[in-house]
Amino acid sequence: MKYVTLGSTGITVNKNGFGALPIQRISFEDAAAILRRAYDGGIRYFDTARFYTDSEAKIAYALGDVRSEIYIATKSMALTAADFKEQFAISLKELETDYVDVMQFHNLPFCPVPGHESGLYEAMLEAKEAGKIRHIGITTHKIDLAREAIASGLYETLQYPFSYLAAPEEVELVKMCKERNMGFICMKGMAGGLIRSGRASYAYISQFDNALPIWGVQKMEEIEEFLSCNTDDFEQEMTPEMEAVIAEDKKELGGDFCRSCGYCMPCPMGISIKDCARMGLMLRRAPIEAYTTDAWKDEMRKIENCIECGQCKSRCPYSLDIPRLLKENLEGYKPYF
Repeated sequence: MKYVTLGSTGITVNKNGFGALPIQRISFEDAAAILRRAYDGGIRYFDTARFYTDSEAKIAYALGDVRSEIYIATKSMALTAADFKEQFAISLKELETDYVDVMQFHNLPFCPVPGHESGLYEAMLEAKEAGKIRHIGITTHKIDLAREAIASGLYETLQYPFSYLAAPEEVELVKMCKERNMGFICMKGMAGGLIRSGRASYAYISQFDNALPIWGVQKMEEIEEFLSCNTDDFEQEMTPEMEAVIAEDKKELGGDFCRSCGYCMPCPMGISIKDCARMGLMLRRAPIEAYTTDAWKDEMRKIENCIECGQCKSRCPYSLDIPRLLKENLEGYKPYF
């Protein structure tokens, strides 16, 4: 079994982390069963966020009795110190704990530093000094902001999208974190569901000894796949078969594509952008029947109402031309109407 230490935090865990965003979509009982299976399988790092509706409460419900044996990381999207304090208090209440192991600024449009008008870093530091936060981290989808956070020396962990679709400059982020003894946490290791081979994804990330993947799962079979990867029986090194899978995916998915992060939403015209802007990819990588139901057809038709207001484009952390992607996906979907 492989382990990873998150830089200067000293947190050493099984090289499998749990990303709790998807469990907000399932019941408390189903979420508890998956979370408990993850724990029983050796996972000790659980990442959630105030933004993920009831996922914090579900972690408390499933793992409250083993709180001292696990690491809980959560996040806040607050833009002011007052809002941060309010959101953090809610997180502690929902998690039924008096501290979190890693508290992260969540995909903010800037990197909080001491002296910034928001007062965010001071608010985070105040909570740490009070013993309510063990370690301070930051998450982002923007490479320039990630570099700024690393260079600042203010953060103990960086959470960033990372999979075998990563560009060379993104791979460099992992190396920069290692050089500075900063924990690197991989979100979207499956590229928002577009990568199909969990085993190939795990083997790729295993090449980076300072990187901890947090897999977003909402089905028992998904957590079982990742648990099976961190065993003595699993060949964790890259194989020719895995390299072939990765090469094919890079060929198909390279360049601009929607990761379904959802930060572009809501759309004033009711378009489910995070689904519709990548429908063409889903049609090629999943059973067509799943995405050609009447409900999905109704969702895709909403694209015709796009007024190109630019709100989604301005919010996209990857600077994608979303109106163009929507139109292209609608055009490709028309044969299914």
